[in-house]
Amino acid sequence: MRALAAPRRWPPRLRAGAAGLALLALGAVVGPWLAANPNAIVDARSAALLPPGATRFVLVRHDGTTMACEAARRTAAGWVVTRDGAEQTVPADEVRSAGVRRFWLGTDTVGRDVLARLVSGARVSLGVGALALVVALVLGVGAGLLAGWAGGVVDALMMRFVDALLAVPMLFLLLFLAAVFRPSLGVLVLILGFSSWMGVARLVRGQVLSLKGREFILAARAIGASGWRIAFTHLLPNALTPIAQDGALRLGDLILIEAALSYLGLGAQPPTASWGTIVAEGQEVLASTWWLTMLPTALIAATVIAAALAADGLQELARRDV
Repeated sequence: MRALAAPRRWPPRLRAGAAGLALLALGAVVGPWLAANPNAIVDARSAALLPPGATRFVLVRHDGTTMACEAARRTAAGWVVTRDGAEQTVPADEVRSAGVRRFWLGTDTVGRDVLARLVSGARVSLGVGALALVVALVLGVGAGLLAGWAGGVVDALMMRFVDALLAVPMLFLLLFLAAVFRPSLGVLVLILGFSSWMGVARLVRGQVLSLKGREFILAARAIGASGWRIAFTHLLPNALTPIAQDGALRLGDLILIEAALSYLGLGAQPPTASWGTIVAEGQEVLASTWWLTMLPTALIAATVIAAALAADGLQELARRDV
């Protein structure tokens, strides 16, 4: 099997999955710079639970507080605003800026922009999932290479340790670790990474065992190449395709687990926006404002589907290269 070289044409599923993940990643990186402050409460009284596309006239005071109103007009005395059907006057010297603002995806229960929170939540959810995947790959690839190449007692001990960890139910392990350590994004990355490397290790070990008896490996050993040189210049490149396929599937799993832990209050902590926390915040008003829950749920589903398509495409690519 050739290493994961640049093929002439990627399978359609791989192109679709890679494009979907790339668009989501681009939105997570660029979106927060373009969207409003995700934690800014526009007006908990007059801007809460606005439907998608709603507009409000927003006054920003010099102290940073904001006021949303249905209508406003400038007079000599200041701004005459209409809030909840009642008029009141705001002195002009208290107002720093004023203008109409559209909330493309509405607002949440305390008057925060849903679009801004979804974009900010994408950075958290995708970032945590990607970093946890890196941790899992580094640990898993290193352990798998060592166990497969060393063999003997080292292999037996390492694989028994991996089997023991895999015997622990993943959900219980995650809940236990998340409850023991103080919730934070850094801790969440480490918890997800350290609980996901075992499958990578078994995969890499299997690839090493299937490759280390091949002629090109025997030739490298015959000319005196060191074990680590053989591992990183011959074994690992020839195992990249299955590792990439497993990594794509694992990325979707990690993002889904991060959302679940954040939903339970064991991941990202308020006011930090995460897709899981946004789902939790919207569940109490699901009947009347369904979009608060359905929009982040749709983004989670789209990410998992894109990762699965990429993994399927990589598998098809591997079959072509056999």
